[in-house]
Amino acid sequence: MSRTIVGMIVAIGTAVLLGCTGNTPDNADAGRLERIREQGVLRVVTRNAPTTYFLNRHKQRAGPEWALTQAFARHLGVEVKYRVENSVHGVLDALDNGKADMAAAGLSVTPARQERFRFSAPYQTVQQQVVCNPQRARPQNVQELSDVSLRVIADSSYVERLQTLQAEYPALRWRQDKRRGTEQLLRRVWESRLDCTVADSNIVDINRRYYPQLKVMFDLHDGESLAWAMPLHAEALAQSATRWLTSAQGKQAREAMEARYYAYLPAFDFVDRRALVRRIDKVLPDYDSLFQRAGEDHALPPLLLAAQAYQESKWDPTAKSPTGVRGLMMLTGRTARAMGVDDRLDPAESIHGGAKYLARMRSRIDETVPSPDRLLMALAAYNIGLAHLRDAQRLAERLDKNPHSWRDLKKVLPLLADKRYYPSLKYGYARGHEPVRYIHRIRDYEDVIRRHVD
Repeated sequence: MSRTIVGMIVAIGTAVLLGCTGNTPDNADAGRLERIREQGVLRVVTRNAPTTYFLNRHKQRAGPEWALTQAFARHLGVEVKYRVENSVHGVLDALDNGKADMAAAGLSVTPARQERFRFSAPYQTVQQQVVCNPQRARPQNVQELSDVSLRVIADSSYVERLQTLQAEYPALRWRQDKRRGTEQLLRRVWESRLDCTVADSNIVDINRRYYPQLKVMFDLHDGESLAWAMPLHAEALAQSATRWLTSAQGKQAREAMEARYYAYLPAFDFVDRRALVRRIDKVLPDYDSLFQRAGEDHALPPLLLAAQAYQESKWDPTAKSPTGVRGLMMLTGRTARAMGVDDRLDPAESIHGGAKYLARMRSRIDETVPSPDRLLMALAAYNIGLAHLRDAQRLAERLDKNPHSWRDLKKVLPLLADKRYYPSLKYGYARGHEPVRYIHRIRDYEDVIRRHVD
């Protein structure tokens, strides 16, 4: 789990600022604090990924870097204009060429990068971790890495670290991947197409929620700082960012960011049939009539609604998370209001609101889509958002697959997280594997409930 730097943050930030010297780039206006305030715009380059910046299922901007840069911009009294690149290399290149005032993309502060850029005080500390598929490889130390297939993203701090270690371990070898991001490499490890990769601990924390078989073998580094990067000449902007990040206001913003995006990372639940059966006997009877009524009102299978609610909350009417979702059907505040739900913690209102929202998603799926594919696509939209589902359908057409077939679409949805595809999609990166798993679990739960009830 990533941790904010509290005691060391001021000292490190000051050292970073004092240590940065160099020539002013041709575009000397980039990063100038006076120009930013005069024009009222802070230009931020970032990367489309769950640990940085993305669009959520309501097509709203979200992500740790988005949250922090928005708070910093409010402090400056300016708006943020985002430029989204597809790789760390693209982020640094855009900053180098004066296309942004600041890079906020989960960037590690490394000696090589300090020669090119000026950094703010760090806002987070992470560890580089060797992550493997234990069915393929179980290296216990750096020396044993020479015996596995190791791939990392190109132009990354991971490469810098491996190059340093290679001086001590000459047999150490790895391949750099210029097409994929860290999230995609973690997926390939999970799919047994690759032995190991290297990823920052915050990225690992999020992705193990979806790929529980991934195993952290050991840390490759004691710890490194994540910070915002700016042009070397942008001293005033870097100092302003450092003062804000280390202020009470900045610390509060960092804590809120961590609470929202990292604190609530429950481990993936494998289907525990015994636990489910116990709750079918003891808990489901309390809500069975509500699922029946909601199913009748919205022409939905009551058992599917019950299975969906179990997936969402384990039938806990008081369930809630720091991300703002609550109740049996884990509705966001925005969805609840749209569905006419006044109290998300009221089981009847929550079940009715969730069923109404699922029916609405179904109504927006082409009527020519056959059953049960149309309902499965509605569940996918419930989970990932209709906009990203539309992206998947358009991508399916490009790949000569049937956009109206769930069998084809569930193969395409994971590609929304693939760097080869998501840059060309209207709504960009999305965790497309999540709705596939979401629906798989719901159908499994539904089968267990049906068999037990029968």
